Amino acid sequence: MIVKKLDITNHIEQLEALFCRKKDIKLDGDINIHHSIIKELDTFSLKTPPKVEPLNGPMNYLQKQGNLKIYEIYEFVKILRYFQYLHKFTFTGKLANWIEKIIIPKELDNIIDAFDEKGELIHGFSEDLDRVNTNLYSNKDAIKQKLYGVINSKNLQPYLVDHQVHLVHGEQTLMVRAGFNHVLKCKVMDRSQSGFFYVLPHSVGELKQKQSDLVNLKDDIVYRITKEFSSILAKQIMFLKFINKEFDRYDHYQARLEFAKINDFNFILPSKANNKSQKLVDFKHPALHNAKSVSIDFSKSVIMITGVNAGGKTMLLKSILSAVYMSKYLIPYSCDKSTKIGAFKDISAILDDPQSVKNDISTFAGRMLEFSKLFSKNDTIVGVDEIELGTDSDEAASLFKVILEELIQKNIKIIVTTHHKRLAALLAANNNVELIAAIYDENLRVPTYEFLQGTIGKSYAFETAQRYHIPLRVVNKAKEVYGDDKDKLNDLIQRSSDLEREYKDKISLLDKKIEKTKQLEKQLKDKKESMDSDIVHQKNKLEKEFSEAINEVKKAVKLNNIKEQHQILNKVHKQKQEIKISKNQEPLNLKVGDRVKYNNTKGLLISIKGKKATVETNEGMKLQLPLSSLQRSGNIPKAKPKSIQIKVQKPESGYIKLDLHGQRADEAIENLDKFLSDSLMAGFDEVLVYHGIGTGKLARAVSEFLDSHPSVVSYNDATAKEGGFGAKVIKL
Repeated sequence: MIVKKLDITNHIEQLEALFCRKKDIKLDGDINIHHSIIKELDTFSLKTPPKVEPLNGPMNYLQKQGNLKIYEIYEFVKILRYFQYLHKFTFTGKLANWIEKIIIPKELDNIIDAFDEKGELIHGFSEDLDRVNTNLYSNKDAIKQKLYGVINSKNLQPYLVDHQVHLVHGEQTLMVRAGFNHVLKCKVMDRSQSGFFYVLPHSVGELKQKQSDLVNLKDDIVYRITKEFSSILAKQIMFLKFINKEFDRYDHYQARLEFAKINDFNFILPSKANNKSQKLVDFKHPALHNAKSVSIDFSKSVIMITGVNAGGKTMLLKSILSAVYMSKYLIPYSCDKSTKIGAFKDISAILDDPQSVKNDISTFAGRMLEFSKLFSKNDTIVGVDEIELGTDSDEAASLFKVILEELIQKNIKIIVTTHHKRLAALLAANNNVELIAAIYDENLRVPTYEFLQGTIGKSYAFETAQRYHIPLRVVNKAKEVYGDDKDKLNDLIQRSSDLEREYKDKISLLDKKIEKTKQLEKQLKDKKESMDSDIVHQKNKLEKEFSEAINEVKKAVKLNNIKEQHQILNKVHKQKQEIKISKNQEPLNLKVGDRVKYNNTKGLLISIKGKKATVETNEGMKLQLPLSSLQRSGNIPKAKPKSIQIKVQKPESGYIKLDLHGQRADEAIENLDKFLSDSLMAGFDEVLVYHGIGTGKLARAVSEFLDSHPSVVSYNDATAKEGGFGAKVIKL
């Protein structure tokens, strides 16, 4: 069995332990639909389905019109109730489509409702059964009371071993010593190892007979009920077969999902689309404890693994085949989600020595027999351990080169391990072949259980022999026999591996630098987008404020009321003063030679020392200032705020003096307001207003109005020559 060959038996057994009942681990049907439903189930918190016995036997009885036992009927009820429970949820997608197809016939509701959670018929379902159960309970209590009455009998006390009731052969008995027959009429049920007797008093025996009669009556009632239920179930036999199969399907889903959650495993969905790009990423073989994770690309048609003995070549082969097998049947395992697995019809593992005395077959002949079967297959992945096993390595290398090239044409992927370099050398130039070397630590003289793609690995046979305590003189003598020329070839292979590893390390370092550069570019791009967005925001704000000011001016032009026109113009003037551009607080990357400014002083940045900067001003002075206090001046053009310009035609009649004598206060204030607005539009900075002295009422009204006017800077009483206390000099 391939599961055993790949050393994933324990992994599979852990998954099987989560099943509600024993079944084949393989999940038949469209794996893409299965994967979608499992993902949808993962979004719900559902109770675990109940443990259920296999129902193939009971269904055969129903087909033959046989009567099921009450406990067999309850096994069907457990399945039906669980699907009733699932129907309470609002599922979506493929999960909803599947569950909605499972419609439980109304004829089965009576059977489902007849049982309690322990598999017993509920009270009230059958009056006859309830009556018998009540009598059985009363009879049982009577037996108990009778026994305790016998135990407390004075005549029996000397013969009692203890005051307990002992259950022997399903009967409640007393333990007594020899001689009891003089004081107690009873039936001996058994004898203890100490020579005491277990006895059933005759007075209790009568009650026992009544109990037996009640039990027989209960069996007759239950039989009638099961016969009725079996008849109903037999009519629904096709549905029962269907829902029994669907329950196993759901059992596959929930067990796999729970298995993945418990162990933090991932589901890897195999796909034909992945056949051109297949890789394991951080895969850990289930059979290894504290295993090193393996990342390997096995996209090419032939993967040839060479290198050190006991360096993990076989386990790498098993890892690739195990990942393919577990993905094929949607079994979760330890790996990164970026792992890609292709879809294969068949998985073969040629790992063991096929030699068999019984079949009179040699090792090499057995290998040839297994390879001959591959020529009738396609769309298959095959793992071959020690491919040249059992024959001359040079002859085998030539033979297997041709065999592998033929199998490549049949869309068969082959994972091969070998210690012989000739076959690897023959296939090295083939673009469909990926060479992988198991890495050996030269300094520590131990395998690293890591792998390098694109090169051939040494076997390190001499080093391994020495590591396992073969005498050094024997190893050195073997090296002499091996020959200097072959040893030099090994050195070349090792040098090639070292260069390949160095090349891969440099590529990895370069990839990290490229990734860092990409991150910096992204940060700069994000920063630019943020600044552009801020500029657009400021521009929109200015345009909005400008539009509002223009609209206010348009309103003023349309109004006939001079007073309201002046009030709106004053409001526009105020809006113009409030328009500001918020300053960007980002730190400036200043350098020597930049034009800068400090407050209102502009100059040239001539030196930077730490956080201090020296600036030569436009007037020729040199200032030492904090670098953070400087701003650019002229290097980077800044967006200028749009200024609001209000052009109003200058009135033809503008007066520098206004006489309010003889006017009422409200009339005088209205004329004063118009006079000031006309004076502002005419460009006058100072005007003279006559109000007279009189009662002082008009003078106070003028002063109060001037205090509240936004365009009046100040006002004072005029000089004696200009009118004294009866006039005001107003500055605008």
